Amino acid sequence: MTGAGLTGLVDYGAGNMGSVMNALGRLGAPFRRVQGPEELSGHSPFEKIIFPGDGHFGSAMDALDRSGYSQALREWITADKPFLGICIGLQILFQCSDEAPEAQGLGVITGGVARFPGAKVPHIGWNSTRAREGSRLFTGIPADTFFYYIHSYYAAPADVSLTAACAEYYLPYCAALERGALGAVQFHPEKSGAWGLKLLENWLGGGNAG
Repeated sequence: MTGAGLTGLVDYGAGNMGSVMNALGRLGAPFRRVQGPEELSGHSPFEKIIFPGDGHFGSAMDALDRSGYSQALREWITADKPFLGICIGLQILFQCSDEAPEAQGLGVITGGVARFPGAKVPHIGWNSTRAREGSRLFTGIPADTFFYYIHSYYAAPADVSLTAACAEYYLPYCAALERGALGAVQFHPEKSGAWGLKLLENWLGGGNAG
């Protein structure tokens, strides 16, 4: 496949590592776990970084802050190096979240994360996802393709032009975003069948299509 550079997986202790590793293996993409924040600076062995996602906003940020990953990830993303955040990996890009009002996110995207307003939360299952025209993550993926979600909170970027795809659960919300080499999705592509693999392949093969 394209995009043969080594991909690093950031393991903060609660990420959905196994499924992501299996998906990358199916795509034939070289990868390994990041051993520490020092591997994200200087002459990094990695061309791309994935932050797999499951977990709590506050716990994730506490783990990243204590381990030194927070600043390393900010610098990686600010340098416009390819990064893909999945689920909580999308939410931590923002400044704050209702899930943990006392915690500060990475703050590389202006905006916040809010709880769904309805009674049936979390949102679990397949949901139609409408990509904007020209999205690089969704190249070759049909409009309104279903992806697999599990979350109680949704991200709201202040700059709506960053939204690469929308879904709806009680209200329309940002299901994916793109900015340069930065990409992030609220759903789990690694659990979303063939089209999820296609999205990962698009990201891996796109270099700065992030």
